[in-house]
Amino acid sequence: METIYLILVIILFSLAISDLIVGVSNDAVNFLNAAVGSRVASFRVIMTVAAFGILAGTLFSSGMMEVARKGIFHPQMFYFSEIMYIFLAVMVADVVMLDVFNTFGLPTSTTVSIVFDLLGASVGMASIKLMGPEKDLLPFKQYLYDNHLISSLNESLNIGDFINSSKALAIITGILVSVAIAFTVGAIIQYLVRVVFSFDYQKRIKKFGALWGGFAITFITYFMLVKGIKGASFVTEDTVAWIDTHKGLIMLYSFLGWIVILQGLYWLFKVNILKIIVLIGTFSLAMAFAGNDLVNFIGVPIAGYNAYTLWNPASDPDITMMTQLGGKVAIPTYFLLGAGFIMVITLFTSRKAKSVIKTSIDLSRQSEGDERFKSNKLSKIIVRSSIAAAEGVKKVMPRKMRNAIEAQFRPVKHSTTDAEVAPAFDLIRASVILTVSSALIAFGTSLKLPLSTTYVTFMVAMGASLADKAWGRESAVYRISGVFTVIGGWFLTAMVAFTIAFTMAYLFYYGGFIAVFIMVAFAIYLFVYTKKVHEKREEEADEHKKAILDLNSSNVAEKVVNAITTYMQSIIDELNNTIKGLEEENLKPLKKSKKKIDKITADTKYLKDHVNDLVEKIREESLDTSYYVVTILDYLREMLHSISFVINPIMEHVDNNHKPLLKQQIKELYHLKTLLKTMYSIIIKHIEERDFSNQDNVFKAEEEFLKQVEAYKKTQVKRIKNGLVGTKNTILYLNILNELKNLSLQTGNLYKAQRDFIASKNGG
Repeated sequence: METIYLILVIILFSLAISDLIVGVSNDAVNFLNAAVGSRVASFRVIMTVAAFGILAGTLFSSGMMEVARKGIFHPQMFYFSEIMYIFLAVMVADVVMLDVFNTFGLPTSTTVSIVFDLLGASVGMASIKLMGPEKDLLPFKQYLYDNHLISSLNESLNIGDFINSSKALAIITGILVSVAIAFTVGAIIQYLVRVVFSFDYQKRIKKFGALWGGFAITFITYFMLVKGIKGASFVTEDTVAWIDTHKGLIMLYSFLGWIVILQGLYWLFKVNILKIIVLIGTFSLAMAFAGNDLVNFIGVPIAGYNAYTLWNPASDPDITMMTQLGGKVAIPTYFLLGAGFIMVITLFTSRKAKSVIKTSIDLSRQSEGDERFKSNKLSKIIVRSSIAAAEGVKKVMPRKMRNAIEAQFRPVKHSTTDAEVAPAFDLIRASVILTVSSALIAFGTSLKLPLSTTYVTFMVAMGASLADKAWGRESAVYRISGVFTVIGGWFLTAMVAFTIAFTMAYLFYYGGFIAVFIMVAFAIYLFVYTKKVHEKREEEADEHKKAILDLNSSNVAEKVVNAITTYMQSIIDELNNTIKGLEEENLKPLKKSKKKIDKITADTKYLKDHVNDLVEKIREESLDTSYYVVTILDYLREMLHSISFVINPIMEHVDNNHKPLLKQQIKELYHLKTLLKTMYSIIIKHIEERDFSNQDNVFKAEEEFLKQVEAYKKTQVKRIKNGLVGTKNTILYLNILNELKNLSLQTGNLYKAQRDFIASKNGG
């Protein structure tokens, strides 16, 4: 029996390693988005600073481990075997849920996940005990009676007696309240700092940069040292007491010392003070992340290890109460450091860690662009109400004051070369995000509340973006909708985590060790499978980027031209596959064609959404060239719409098992495809050779194609009169003919635009 439970402890730590990998990949955005978004340094430098912060933070996290052990439920109210089932249910549920959420890009929070996993598993196990025989509850009633928690041994027990309701409620409330606090504080601090420095902050930084840096770093020091020191595994109680007694002097000396250091660095070496703040802030936020969130990944396995060491192998695990687990238990430092090194390795090697930053940066960037989220009714109402409120404030505010404040929020345009990308936001906002986030998270850590770094950093960034007027009228509805989507994902996390862990507790209790090993094997399989899915998706994303061109390179206009021929060939190929799928009534080739066209449509949408960037990149070209590039993109998108309107109705027709088209109709469609292919072949050749001297051949091919379309329309009308075809047949066939006609016309327009584009380049 002892060997089996030892194996279970090993399984817990094995699951913890995978949980660390998944969790760090998910949470890397929390401490990297400000530094990466502001481009404070190279990505490798930022990652190195964050890595040292993580290692330091692990040493401050031992106090948080109590949350996993006794923060959500009362361990003394469960037997050893039940405790182990609870911890196993939590870890399996956490790994499965986080991995699935990450793989499919759903926003989640590791803190919410672990809290509701613990809550779900413990509630599940408590409900099992309450449904059992009354005699099995007598030991627990005796414990409660001896500790004066119930007045009589005849008193009935309920779920509340097993769950640490007050602590669990405080944790959950702290998480929810942190959303509002983080957003509000982030907005207020960002507004005040921007009023002082403005967007054109270079001159004022020379005068006040050291003062702001001293304040920001002291702010970080206060919460990281004075408030966070209590959780350190290596600090004695006397040291904590001394720091607490002298915290005023520590802060004063820190403030004055940093002012002198920063000002001296600027005077002597012209060091950018804001970069120092952002890098120190990145270090502190990574440290706060590790100190606060490490419990999410290894808190449960360590609690399981503690339970195992407290259990006497000579006793029956099914009747051994875990009273000692409710007391203070030492956490080995090597566990914390080992977890820290795994986090650091993951940070540098995980592809997910390098990709999860995009959502937060997109929602907080200063410039407009392609918005990832669609607007909804609520976001529209909020924006409309905010505009009305802002107009009301403007009416009562003195004009001079209003003009002075508005001048501070006038953006400064970045000048970048082709090899550069303008930062999503400036160093002023990055310093605010890091300072406020670090302080709030470290403060939560000091209170042993596992505030979600996802919640805090995301909401601080959103509040700062709002105060910085990054959510202009062109993008506000989309970004507010994005914020609601992310928050909705957090609530979904809570419900899914509770449900899965609750179910696992029942499964393990009644299925025993066999159920445990089956579910662990399933979790491992799922981890490997989703990793492959993610890698495949990343490869497709890389192909997508290559297909649409690199906006950061030169010769953008030339690359647009080269992309056109590839897309045109794909259109004609997928038209052939679509007709074949219709003829054979086979959905498989139809789905493949739809997927291919959808991908090309997404490529062109990306180009269209970045049309401003395209035009700006074409610096050496004429204004006419820029115009023609934009026009070509418009025609190309219309062509893709036409082919989509051919494929989608055909898919629906086949999927609904309607009568197939007549053999003659299929023959006619193949003929039209051949004519269109001939036209496309001529156009592609002209485009590739940059020679449009034989353009009459294109127009003749187009004219022949259009005549044939009209002829087949008349043929279809005759079929209708003769009763040879039904309504479904007619609607589908005429729709195909009309869309093929539109496809041909838009292709002709694209050809003319391309001809004019080349002529303008050659000065013709």
